[in-house]
Amino acid sequence: MDHFADRLRAAPQSRLQRGAAAEALALARELACWAQRLETPDAEPREMPDAGMFAAADQILVAAHDLALVLRSEDEVERAVLAVEEARKRAGV
Repeated sequence: MDHFADRLRAAPQSRLQRGAAAEALALARELACWAQRLETPDAEPREMPDAGMFAAADQILVAAHDLALVLRSEDEVERAVLAVEEARKRAGV
């Protein structure tokens, strides 16, 4: 996750505009929603706002760290790592 965020920060604006930032935001939203469901299963998850393409790396880090605090098993950790890796590949960074 840190590697993905670092690659996003280093990416040129053109790459971010071509979809890398959108992919990062989608991942951040997915991770944030997952964390919220684990923390408060009876509440409707709130959607992470779009803070702009230059904030996407930070949004991933915040969401991933929040999720890491509430994951309960090694299998969940592996699933989260896989989600990050797949998003990184789709983002092309």
